[in-house]
Amino acid sequence: MDSSEIDSVWRRLNKGYSHFLRQTPIVKLPGAALGVAGAEVWLKLEHLQVGGSFKARGMLNRLLANPIPDSGVIVASGGNAGIATAAAARALGVPCEVFVPAVCPEAKRARLRALGAQVVVAGAVYSEALEACLARQQATGALLTHAYDQPEVVAGAGTLACEIEQQAGLPDAVLVSVGGGGLIAGVAAWFGQRARVVALEPELAPTLFQARAAGQPVDVAVSGIAADSLGARRIGAIAWDVTQRQVKDALLLPDEAIRTAQQWLWSELRLAVEPAAALGVAALQTGAYVPCEGEKVCLILCGANMDPASLG
Repeated sequence: MDSSEIDSVWRRLNKGYSHFLRQTPIVKLPGAALGVAGAEVWLKLEHLQVGGSFKARGMLNRLLANPIPDSGVIVASGGNAGIATAAAARALGVPCEVFVPAVCPEAKRARLRALGAQVVVAGAVYSEALEACLARQQATGALLTHAYDQPEVVAGAGTLACEIEQQAGLPDAVLVSVGGGGLIAGVAAWFGQRARVVALEPELAPTLFQARAAGQPVDVAVSGIAADSLGARRIGAIAWDVTQRQVKDALLLPDEAIRTAQQWLWSELRLAVEPAAALGVAALQTGAYVPCEGEKVCLILCGANMDPASLG
């Protein structure tokens, strides 16, 4: 995975599928607004992407890169990857089946159904939904779309980083929420050593943090406020490889700080995002990440598939 591959995907998607994917905007704020005076904060509003998350990029790329059988496509997801796959499948006119764990909010399930997907609830957590999905895929032969650990999915996610640079130039740092790691793998593969890429995880879903402690990917217990979207039990193989080479920092954040950041984005900026999208703000507000004077730090608001009532 390298920047030239991501650039090719970005050009192909924007040339042939600009009617489906959106170039989401960047909002620039003075760092003082988030308690980091002297820095400039960029908010990449990827929660405005088709399907409500960055995953539309990777899922569309996966579908375009492979022949799709009559049985269509199939995916296991905490919600966002399933929504993105369903949206891409509808755009291409192919059937879609999505396996979700019980932790998946009803708002995401309703969205999947509205996109025409067949929704199957299997297991309590993502790993159990994935196991059921793989068994079903063996029976039907449908094209499997993995939520984060396929080259086409990672390259598609990396187009978000390419787009940031196209729109605003090179940031000094990019703070990225991590679940299975597809987004940070794509972002780090694009920027390489040209920007500091920082991994952010909830304390209750520390897949990358624990993998580094163990020296290899390991299964971890996942729970907490962002488990529906950052609930992978193990860091993906592609993300492990890329982050070992390109990402120095992996930070943990408590649920309370994530919730506070999510509420701040709504109350101060009227940005309605899911908890996973608020980790960058939480990192700045808590001092877990402290930018240097004059630093341009980019936060990716990666998704917005939640119940709006939760912001009340």
